[in-house]
Amino acid sequence: MGTRTLRAAFPIAETGFDPAQISDLYSRTIAQAIFDAPLQFEFLARPFRLRPNTLVDLPEVSADFRTFTFRLRPGIYFADDPAFKGERRELVAADYVYALKRHYDPRWKSNNLYQLEGAKILGLSELRRELMAAKKPFDYDRAVEGIAALDRFTWRIRLADPNPRFASLMADVAWAAVAREVVEFYGDDKIMEHPVGTGPYRLAEWRRASRIVLERNPGYRDEFYDEQAPADNAALVAVAAKLKGRKLPMLDRVEVAIIEEQQPRWLAFLNGEIDILDPVPSDYAEMALPNNELAPNLKKRGIRMVRYPRADVAMSYFNMEDPVVGGYTPDKVALRRAISLGVDIDKEIRLIRRNQAIAGQSHVGPGTWGYDPAFKSEMSEFNRAKAMALLDLYGYVDRDGDGWRERPDGGPLVLQYATQPDQASRAAIEQWKKNMDAIGLRIVFKTAKWPENLKASSAGKLMMWGVGWTVNTPDAEEFMSLAYGPNKGQSNKARFDLPAYNAAYRRQKVLPDGPERLAAIAEAKRLVVAYMPFRIHVHRIFTDLVQPWVVGFDRNLFMGMGRTWRYLDLDPQLRASSLGA
Repeated sequence: MGTRTLRAAFPIAETGFDPAQISDLYSRTIAQAIFDAPLQFEFLARPFRLRPNTLVDLPEVSADFRTFTFRLRPGIYFADDPAFKGERRELVAADYVYALKRHYDPRWKSNNLYQLEGAKILGLSELRRELMAAKKPFDYDRAVEGIAALDRFTWRIRLADPNPRFASLMADVAWAAVAREVVEFYGDDKIMEHPVGTGPYRLAEWRRASRIVLERNPGYRDEFYDEQAPADNAALVAVAAKLKGRKLPMLDRVEVAIIEEQQPRWLAFLNGEIDILDPVPSDYAEMALPNNELAPNLKKRGIRMVRYPRADVAMSYFNMEDPVVGGYTPDKVALRRAISLGVDIDKEIRLIRRNQAIAGQSHVGPGTWGYDPAFKSEMSEFNRAKAMALLDLYGYVDRDGDGWRERPDGGPLVLQYATQPDQASRAAIEQWKKNMDAIGLRIVFKTAKWPENLKASSAGKLMMWGVGWTVNTPDAEEFMSLAYGPNKGQSNKARFDLPAYNAAYRRQKVLPDGPERLAAIAEAKRLVVAYMPFRIHVHRIFTDLVQPWVVGFDRNLFMGMGRTWRYLDLDPQLRASSLGA
């Protein structure tokens, strides 16, 4: 039958594969295929449902939503690695405890720590602060009340406050099991290059920013396809029935090329060199999807499309600690609001995004509990007259007659926007330039590779940057984290820190789903619109294209493509005949 190799492409380079250090989508995608979180979302189930991954059952949850007990399934093993010195290493509860504690260790600079600190696991934040103050290394062996292995296969997490949605958080690859001896064997410099997990794949080859190859983990546990497709999707029901009982993973290899420019990525798919185009590049959306329907020439080839609104936001943030655009005084708020009002979002959707997006009204995206499609705000408004009136009112006027506005104190006003050297970014900043020129604001652009911008952003060194944010659970809380003060440098790239917002965030976090929680979320959204720490541009609509020889593909918004690969198969004969091989 030959080797079943799936070929994919990323538009942005990865940063590495250590769950404690990564936060970008593409590194996480690879990690999802290598590592195991304790829980997962069912692949095809709609509405989305949690199920055990490495556990025997869903965690036991106390009535007050403060204590969560996890019971691990015995007989799961890490992939073979020199760190284990020839022994077969079984997954145990202590591995999950260790992996979670790593996020509190300043050594790893976790970008996901905000989620755990927001959950208030008893004792861990206090231990982190104590050891940092004493300038001592993190003590993994110090007992804390909030997390402990009770026996070889059981661990417990205790929280300071109720958290009704904490279990869903445990489906994220950030908390996947990592063996302590692997981390100690490879050390700080090499652990990003040597991911060793219990998942279906292992890293076989990595050429940074160029090529990533995964191969089947020969020691992967016995797992078999048993997915339940929605009854109203006859095609998926048929595929699920066909694949039922197949041992996972069905693919032998996954080869990922980093292709940053849209044209070569599009041509690679048309030529059959890529099996899944995830997603259709925006420049080619009208060609591939006229009137948002699959083009007849693609349909004739048996290519399928899977179209979906992603649970995400695309935004430009302002660094609230920057002396030019940051701050909470009326003049600084007016500047950010004016910049936002000067962005022609309809033109962006038409020209840049090729109608594959809807205007964003708030930082809470679709597909999540708490999203309100009826909510409208200034966030999506384009009004140059209003923008210029705001600037005039607060003293941002052209004093020297050079055509550019100065700051109220007469100092120069230059906006600096970080960007990347790819075609899509170039098109986006061209629109930014036209928009800002029209209201008299000088804007310059600082170009760097995406991983470099991410690093600078986390350190608070960028004035403005455009980023996307995709959530991993069907709930508004991860979106809310974008503006929560304690999350500065992690999810909160804007470094926004408003007491009223922080209070609304904390209030919604402990409440069960219902009207009271919705009211807290609505209050938080209004505060973000009022202070404008970021300009939400759009919620993106994505379309994946799938070659006819790929079997079983569907899109699960809260699983991630790296987890999806294990449920796919290929038809090598159809591939060969389609490509004329």
